[in-house]
Amino acid sequence: MRLAWPWNRNRKATYQPPTQVSRKIPLKIVNAKYDAAQTSADNAKHWSMSDPLSADEANSLDVRKTLRERARYEVANNSYAKGIVLTLANDCVGTGPRLQLLWEDAVLCRTIEDAFFKWSNAVDLAGKLRSMRMAKAVDGESFAVLTCNSAIDSPVKLDLVPIEADRVTSANFLPGFDSREVDGIHFDESGNAVTYDVLRNHPGSSGSWFDSDSIDASYVIHWFRPDRPGQHRGVPEITPALPLFAQLRRYTLAVIAAAETAAEFAAVLYTDSPANGEAAALHPLDIIALEKRMATTLPDGWKLGQIKAEQPCTSYGEFKREILNEIARCLNIPYNIAACNSSGYNYASGRLDHQTYYKSLRVEQSNMACVVMDRIFQAWIYEAMLTGMFDIPSTNDVPHQWFFDGSEHVDPLKEANAQARRLESMTTTLAHEYARQGRDWETELRQLAKEKKLMAELGLTQSSTPIIEEKEEDEE
Repeated sequence: MRLAWPWNRNRKATYQPPTQVSRKIPLKIVNAKYDAAQTSADNAKHWSMSDPLSADEANSLDVRKTLRERARYEVANNSYAKGIVLTLANDCVGTGPRLQLLWEDAVLCRTIEDAFFKWSNAVDLAGKLRSMRMAKAVDGESFAVLTCNSAIDSPVKLDLVPIEADRVTSANFLPGFDSREVDGIHFDESGNAVTYDVLRNHPGSSGSWFDSDSIDASYVIHWFRPDRPGQHRGVPEITPALPLFAQLRRYTLAVIAAAETAAEFAAVLYTDSPANGEAAALHPLDIIALEKRMATTLPDGWKLGQIKAEQPCTSYGEFKREILNEIARCLNIPYNIAACNSSGYNYASGRLDHQTYYKSLRVEQSNMACVVMDRIFQAWIYEAMLTGMFDIPSTNDVPHQWFFDGSEHVDPLKEANAQARRLESMTTTLAHEYARQGRDWETELRQLAKEKKLMAELGLTQSSTPIIEEKEEDEE
């Protein structure tokens, strides 16, 4: 649109609308197509299982129950599956997250941090968190209930009790007619969980499992990964890999069976003579015991042969590597960690693959700190105030952060030199460098001060180590 603004000092601005030009635009029908949206005889079978269901309907009780049972079976019987799940739990949780308060009162902060650390050891918090992380990978979700346990050796009697996902369900195992209830979880109009229906006994136990309790959501921790908007229950994280795990195990067993079958036949007698020919008559499939280090003669017309073992074939190792690499991809785990084997890697390739894995771990740890640890700490600090252990103004907003175990560098010398250069150029801080190792910088500096003071009292000196210059080498 073009606006005409004739301007004169003695006159006001006037607006002249643009000339209207009418045009006839022909109507065109555009038919946009996608190859993936077409149904043909070739792809009809492949896409036959696709559905328009919502997240909760697609992950219904029966679907989740079947996936949980198969995932548990595979992890219990497949060495790779068990190792991958254990590695995830150990790397994500480690020895347990450590608390650091961010108040200016350093004495109060250290007192509360030490008290929380002792309580964590008393309830085996790190072990329970590892169990929850394994359940999240195998069952798709993990639940824990905050309860009171008078047997805990701590002034705070708060306890964390993990429960299996099978127990959080409707008592009658039927889908609810209330749109605000999803398999035992009741929501308010804003979508917030209000109560959880928890069976008193596991549905797979021998006892009665018809009785259930309705537990307020403030006492229940529900940790899962929602893959779709509106999803309220989780599915096993190893779901895409379950068929591959089964194929890998079946193929391995088939190769071993074929190799054993070939090895069980020490020798065979065969003849080139036709039936009823000049060869000596022998009973078919007769078995002859052979003795060690003994020479013997064969019947007329017969030759001694041995079955050639064809298994494992040359592509056996490559097949296992490729299928295991595909299995580990859905969990963001590189092959050398999933297989616990880095024989085919060079130094640069190993570090490059680990970067994606460690980024995934940081995301997982951040989610665990928000969903699990903050809830636990809020309940713990509230109980600690009721016992009179601390005198703080409020427990609603206590500034804090969590530290997890750091990852060890493959080449400590290179990492030490890089760290020294970062600190020297002021592109990093001591707090950040210690956090990369999963340690609290204030605690470490206090320990260094104590060590230097004691060394001075004993007349010991500490020589500084210069940065070692390294040549750039081809790491391929």
